[in-house]
Amino acid sequence: MFARSAYRAAQPLKRTLLSTRSYATESAKGGSNSVAYAAAGALGVGGVGYYFLNSSSGAKLENKAKEGLSKISTPPKPAFTGGEQGFVSLVLKDVETINHNTKKFIFQLPEDDNVSGLQVASALLTKFVPEGQKPILRPYTPTSDENAKGYIELIVKKYPGGPMSTYIHDMVPGQRLDFKGPLPKYPWAANKHEHIALVAGGTGITPMYQLIRSIFDNPEDKTKVTLVFGNVTEEDILLKRELAHIENTYPQRFRAFYVLDNPPKEWAGEKGFVTKDLLKTVLPEPKEGNIKIFVCGPPGMYKAISGTKKSPKDQGELSGILKELGYTEDQVYKF
Repeated sequence: MFARSAYRAAQPLKRTLLSTRSYATESAKGGSNSVAYAAAGALGVGGVGYYFLNSSSGAKLENKAKEGLSKISTPPKPAFTGGEQGFVSLVLKDVETINHNTKKFIFQLPEDDNVSGLQVASALLTKFVPEGQKPILRPYTPTSDENAKGYIELIVKKYPGGPMSTYIHDMVPGQRLDFKGPLPKYPWAANKHEHIALVAGGTGITPMYQLIRSIFDNPEDKTKVTLVFGNVTEEDILLKRELAHIENTYPQRFRAFYVLDNPPKEWAGEKGFVTKDLLKTVLPEPKEGNIKIFVCGPPGMYKAISGTKKSPKDQGELSGILKELGYTEDQVYKF
């Protein structure tokens, strides 16, 4: 069997060599020897091919190749699918202290190759049930990339009297928290607007960062972004290193303005609250073109800048500074 397989493998090569020689203007030196050597080489190739295809090692390599192709063609499985899925319990994997009242929490998804399933922009609903009481529910926007596999990352600020933020801050690795989602917010697409402005306060930066990251991670998206970010102290500025990197990389398309209520002596940025004069100076004008203004922060900021939402699905009436500056309800979105 081996000899017959090798012989068949050698026949096309032999015919090719003989055909090539018949069209030569000059006889090849040692012609018959050349054919013999080529035939012998073909016998070797045929033997190796026969061994590879019929050996267990060859079968294993073939199966691995098929598995690799399958992984490439199959999209990653989302951990959160919405609809009737219900809550998913996730294990807290790690905790990192950011400042005096803010921590980063890394939760492990059910499977190592899971992605979150979130879109831009969307959030997750968290839940815990105090003993003998009604469930506590709070939405959070992960700061991890939507394509990250195996985990999600939350930045949570502890508020005095805040039941969910207090509960999460008291968690230690190995404990579990219930999540549900995605909760769709503002559906983003590349170049949906020419210029967007983000007015944020405190942890209101998290949905803004989700938008920013999505825009500047996409080479096709040319949207210009202006961020106005208010905080109490310089230590409270979350994601500042990440924002600075984006601003340094895309100085013509991204600008960040920081406002501190209690700034240090050497502070060169804006002081106090986010004011009408500041927004009039740095935001795109209402009649500039295809623009959108996003607002997210504590209740006092909403009231002063845009007016509050009536509910998660009702944006409420536009009021405050943005209305005074001439923006319309269609130009403003409240997270």
